[in-house]
Amino acid sequence: MTYGEAVQYIEDIPKFTKKTTLDHTDRLLEVLGHPEKNLQIIHVAGTNGKGSTCAYLDSCLRSAGYRTGLFTSPHIVSINDRFRISGEIVGDDVFLEAFEKVMEAVRVTTEEGDTHPTYFETLFLMGILIFRKAGVDYVILETGMGGRLDATNVIKAPLACIITSISLDHTAYLGTTIREIAGEKAGIIKAGVPVIYDGHDAAAAEVIRGKAEAMGSPSFCLKPEVYRAVKVDSTGTAFDYRMPDGEIVRLKIPQIAEYQMMNASLAYFTLRVLSDRIRIGGKNLEEGLLHMYWPCRMETVADRVVIDGAHNADGVAEFVKTVQHFRTEGEITLLFSAVADKRYAAMIGELVEGIRPEHVVTTKISGSREVSEDRLAQLFRDAGCADVRSYPTPGEAYEAALGIRGTGWLFCVGSLYLAGELKKYIAK
Repeated sequence: MTYGEAVQYIEDIPKFTKKTTLDHTDRLLEVLGHPEKNLQIIHVAGTNGKGSTCAYLDSCLRSAGYRTGLFTSPHIVSINDRFRISGEIVGDDVFLEAFEKVMEAVRVTTEEGDTHPTYFETLFLMGILIFRKAGVDYVILETGMGGRLDATNVIKAPLACIITSISLDHTAYLGTTIREIAGEKAGIIKAGVPVIYDGHDAAAAEVIRGKAEAMGSPSFCLKPEVYRAVKVDSTGTAFDYRMPDGEIVRLKIPQIAEYQMMNASLAYFTLRVLSDRIRIGGKNLEEGLLHMYWPCRMETVADRVVIDGAHNADGVAEFVKTVQHFRTEGEITLLFSAVADKRYAAMIGELVEGIRPEHVVTTKISGSREVSEDRLAQLFRDAGCADVRSYPTPGEAYEAALGIRGTGWLFCVGSLYLAGELKKYIAK
């Protein structure tokens, strides 16, 4: 089988399988020889900020000279993006070898009468094999959609569990309230394993704290009061972080979005908590935060062109706060798209109210979850935007938006799928 055929096979998995159990994943790991055993893993769940927090952890560990494995989702451009070894996306040959080994295990279990693994489960198994063969020192493991029933939750003894910001997303699967969703995310907590979590939402924090107490796990709640922005400019954000003992540490990150201070703080504090397990100096932590790179999270891709993967209520709210910094620097043009299972009408209302863009361009993300560009454009008009134009493909929309924005800023937002399509288009 070729690499291309393997990718196509994986993309077709949702057509012929359904959600499986953790026992199912564990059985596949058993057939594979339990490659997850003895891997040193930091497990990360949450609604927003998981990827960024993972990237901060990865950068800090690499700064200290450790060999790291980073598993994240979804991918932005290539499916290989989900697997990084010491910051580098794995090659097609490494991907294909892991895929073929997983398929060998699948043949064994299906002959026993078991079902085929899901899309995400397959990729998770591949990631574990890739990291085991690479001999990484530490693995940073991001959950998929949930936590309690997530395939990654077969990991029985991580070094630490991190839970980032909780908000209403994937409500059809995880629950319709913050407390319900927090309960699903808190399902990754393991007995005696430290839990570090974003405590800005009181309801979510109460659920996570309660789960940690029930599991006998030391828990650390980080609230916005523990950090304070000192300077925000085009080079990033300098902020003071206050440790529980009162120690103040000056940190800097290359991102300008306010919410990234929390994500960086979660990573920083986690590695301080693990100082008896992971030898890493303060300078390594500071350098790691400073040099973290994570695509499509307020990423500048050209002069005054920014792509952000905000795709739910909390993500859009933070996006709006960040864009407001640029209001004095010229007109704002938005390039927007979303998929059908997101609350895109509410997102559009918040974008228009918070930013008041002079120009809007809409497009569609083709597939089973697509929303037409004209439907999105009409919602912007209904919300009060006068100059709204629609184009059927992200490439056409991007070229049109560049022509419209003049000397102002272009912000591309609404979906990680849109971000991926634009990154591919720009790369070409």
